[in-house]
Amino acid sequence: MKAVLCKEFGPASSLVLEETTDPVAKKSEVVIDIHAAGVNFPDTLIIEGKYQLKPPFPFSPGGEAAGVVSSVGESVKHLKPGDRVMALTGFGSFAEKIAVDGMRVLPMPEDMDFVTAAGFSMTYGTSMHALKQRGELKAGETLLVLGASGGVGLAAVEIGKAMGARVIAAASSAEKLEVAKAAGADELINYSEVSLKDAVKELTNGKGADVIYDPVGGDLFDQAVRSINWKGRLLVIGFASGRIPEFPVNLALLKGSSIVGVFWGSFAAREPQVNLENFKQLFAWHTEGKLKPLVSKTYALGEYEDALEILSSRKAVGKVVVKVC
Repeated sequence: MKAVLCKEFGPASSLVLEETTDPVAKKSEVVIDIHAAGVNFPDTLIIEGKYQLKPPFPFSPGGEAAGVVSSVGESVKHLKPGDRVMALTGFGSFAEKIAVDGMRVLPMPEDMDFVTAAGFSMTYGTSMHALKQRGELKAGETLLVLGASGGVGLAAVEIGKAMGARVIAAASSAEKLEVAKAAGADELINYSEVSLKDAVKELTNGKGADVIYDPVGGDLFDQAVRSINWKGRLLVIGFASGRIPEFPVNLALLKGSSIVGVFWGSFAAREPQVNLENFKQLFAWHTEGKLKPLVSKTYALGEYEDALEILSSRKAVGKVVVKVC
């Protein structure tokens, strides 16, 4: 099979596309013939050794995939060859085939195609866990989403609306905000033109947001912690800006607020049944038309460098997917 391989830590230009050995399913694994692989910000980090997960060399990037089961291990009972599935792989999906633990694989909804399914798990799984279990978002509350046109940001906008929240979308350009508006955002903030803190206070009559979803970090986090309501929850999703901020704990005291970490991959492994319930709800909302995943760009497997660059440069709108076959 063909696979994009990382043989040493470095930029996307250091990766190679090569023939390698086909995987074989171990006892609890399934082998998937990959049709499409989602591209996520962690993929840009894992190849440079900057992510918490550091696989042994050589490995393929790509943390999620969709395809067809070709074989199953003897202890796998819920899947069979021929099943259309989506998988949270962690890494390895920039390839024609992958072996993955069966507990990390879900049957695809009948009304979902491979490209959509390849980009669904990580963004919607992360945002659902963040808003439901970690943020405890309630109907009628105000949700502020930073980086609202990116993959996880758009998912948070849609899920927030499905949960009955008033959603304020914040992004760095008018074009990106139009995407968030189309996803259902009630209010828009262009933080390249105005102060995020001042704009949030103006839109909330000085109270601030009840829940803040932050996949950006850096300077925006610094403003966000000053834009939070009494008993607000600021969800730490990631640091796409590159700087991991420091939190002035006196602000938590003054606002009675919480800084809440979100690590969906660990949650899914530790609480698989709760994660499954999350996905049952997500699939139901998708069928109802409340979730409309946006895949803005697709690339062939050989165009992996371009696919990763659009993520690392923060130019991606919605989801980026690599089509394998």
